[in-house]
Amino acid sequence: MRRLAATLAATAATAALATAAADDQWRAHSIAAEALKATSAYTRLERLTDTIGARLAGSEAEPRAVAWAREEFEKDGIAVRLEPVMVPVWIRGMESAAMVAPFPQPLSMLGLGGSVGTPAEGIVAPVVVVSSKEELLALGETKVRGKIVLYDHPFVRTGDEMADYGKAVTYRGSGASEAARLGAVASLIRSVGTSSLRTPHTGSLRYAADAPRIPGAALAIEDAMLLRRLSVAGHEPVVRLTMSARSDPDREGANVVAEIKGRERPEEIVVVAAHLDSWDVGTGAIDDGAGCVMVLETMRLIAGGPAPRRTVRAVLYANEENGLRGGRGYKAAHFEEMTRHVAAIEADSGAGRATGINLKAGEGGVDKLRAMMTPALAGLGATVFKEGGGGADIGVLGRSGVPIMGLLQDTTRYFDWHHTMADTLDKVEPRELQQATAVLAAAVWSLADATEPLPRGAVEADPAAEGAESAKPAAPAKPAEPAKNGRPNSGP
Repeated sequence: MRRLAATLAATAATAALATAAADDQWRAHSIAAEALKATSAYTRLERLTDTIGARLAGSEAEPRAVAWAREEFEKDGIAVRLEPVMVPVWIRGMESAAMVAPFPQPLSMLGLGGSVGTPAEGIVAPVVVVSSKEELLALGETKVRGKIVLYDHPFVRTGDEMADYGKAVTYRGSGASEAARLGAVASLIRSVGTSSLRTPHTGSLRYAADAPRIPGAALAIEDAMLLRRLSVAGHEPVVRLTMSARSDPDREGANVVAEIKGRERPEEIVVVAAHLDSWDVGTGAIDDGAGCVMVLETMRLIAGGPAPRRTVRAVLYANEENGLRGGRGYKAAHFEEMTRHVAAIEADSGAGRATGINLKAGEGGVDKLRAMMTPALAGLGATVFKEGGGGADIGVLGRSGVPIMGLLQDTTRYFDWHHTMADTLDKVEPRELQQATAVLAAAVWSLADATEPLPRGAVEADPAAEGAESAKPAAPAKPAEPAKNGRPNSGP
């Protein structure tokens, strides 16, 4: 009888587990189905881009974007708080570029974020054209001093746009300092993009401590190619560059943080993230307004039913574009919780159709992710699971061993518009945005409700050293406040 009772108990337990697994899978499918029906992601994105617009960290639009995001979470009855972080303030000001020899020609340009300005009268100097650091060093100081260096380094497409971008963007970050060490008076780059109608692409530069700070700007692809052809033909093009860019003292910004508390393991945290800031020239529809509304919709969909096992924490980060202060500030504020962060996923690849997930985790992580996610995502056509990582904001979490992920999306045209004046709502196809939202929401549910978490990665650096003083919160994070509709506070 005891053996029979034990057998019956084991059978009942197995059946209960099977029923629970089926219920969990059903919930992921229902979340995805609702996302595919709902048009609210696009509606939210329209409000963000068309009423707030560009929202560079430290700008007047940044607090309006923060208030918008907070109100969106509150409307859905989700507890939300603002976590202060100091952000840089860079102001573009007036800028222009023109070729003055061998013939006058306006050039289409955008200053690079963080650049210093030129003297009020501008800089007029001959241009030397190189395609690499090696070519620059081969010229030597004699041929570079007093000149403007143009890095004509093309974006070479291999079919993996994100990896290709990583190679193409090299000279945007370090080119100005490399040129300045040899006496250059300014630095230009060929825009880091995949298409152009004389549309320049901005982005951040980084000044090295051991080099003079010289102005840096991006030229439209067509204009960079013109200067290259003139140089090859034996002409010495001369360019006038005028920039009134400046940096002001840091200001207080904020990460927008919202939570749905887990039903069984509320102390364990799954982060779903995007960055709220954008460059100052477009309205940030694909970079990263789309990611923000996907996160908002993910939280709405999960909040609409039973909570998953673990806590889901949404973070809309400040200052991804020109400083990563939001990502570092979040880690500094939540350092004691790092071992309880079981996963983080970021949406920062535009609004295209989602095809799968990139993962950086411990050994066997991709195989475990595939087994965990395939039932929920196969019907959405998102079946690619591979080694990779997450977005820039959650990179600091990955260095503490947290498994980090990025949504894989169709980025065929992403870099046509990325960081340009053309990053606007019309580039977003609503149905593709809905499908990507469905994938993100189902993936987050699966992570938060999984029986076992993904394997943690190795700690890559001293976590206590992460984040400079400027990345620390401006003040202690305030407790989460009840939502306007009276849903109880679900803050940490």
